[in-house]
Amino acid sequence: MIKRVRSWWNGADKQETLTISEDNIPQHVAIIMDGNGRWAKRLGLPRIAGHQNGMKAVKRATIAADELGIKYLTMYAFSTENWTRPKEEVDFLMRLPQEFLAIELDELIEKNVRIRMMGHEEHLPSHTVNALREAIRLTEHNTGLVLNFAMNYGSRREMTECVKDIALQVQSGELAVEDITPELIDKHMLTADMPDPDLLIRTSGELRLSNFMLWQLAYSELWFTDIYWPEFGKQHLLEAVAEYQRRSRRYGGLK
Repeated sequence: MIKRVRSWWNGADKQETLTISEDNIPQHVAIIMDGNGRWAKRLGLPRIAGHQNGMKAVKRATIAADELGIKYLTMYAFSTENWTRPKEEVDFLMRLPQEFLAIELDELIEKNVRIRMMGHEEHLPSHTVNALREAIRLTEHNTGLVLNFAMNYGSRREMTECVKDIALQVQSGELAVEDITPELIDKHMLTADMPDPDLLIRTSGELRLSNFMLWQLAYSELWFTDIYWPEFGKQHLLEAVAEYQRRSRRYGGLK
């Protein structure tokens, strides 16, 4: 499968051909959508304009992932640390899921996309929770791409809750300490019914994981780009997948 995309480097308009193998498509791609505020600042716009345009990038990435045959797409939409941002910005971010789904849900349903959420509902406004729950309900029988929003999500909290759950089972006698294995821990994570990400993408030039899926990303391939999230398009996803396919995944062994 050959995709022709346009890429821009150093202000020069270049065209290249990317060859994507249909036999080596990452099953699960996770994305840290970073740079909305800096994109807006560069253009002299308020930060919320960056988040608004970032919503459009979510749709572009979802459609591109579906066309490629990716089965799971996890978007880091709002972290447990994002509550420290100014209230006006947080309030706006809390309205985005409702706005996004009101505009895009019908098309996502047509494309057989299944919506799900990974995170904790407490502290989320009722309008945010209700919009996500309704989207999850309306798409629960879809069998295509799973679009997983990490909302009010933090990996350290996820792992802490996992440890507590297992400790209670040991305390009650349901489990012995010897029963605790990586496979058992997997079953207690919020991604228990999903494969670990094969590929992590982070935009805006930042080179860190920011408390995102720390357990699940143990052997994921990482791809970083200087592109701000509102600029992210199909060609960037293709570039990330092409780079993924050039790598050899050895999982600590030799090939």
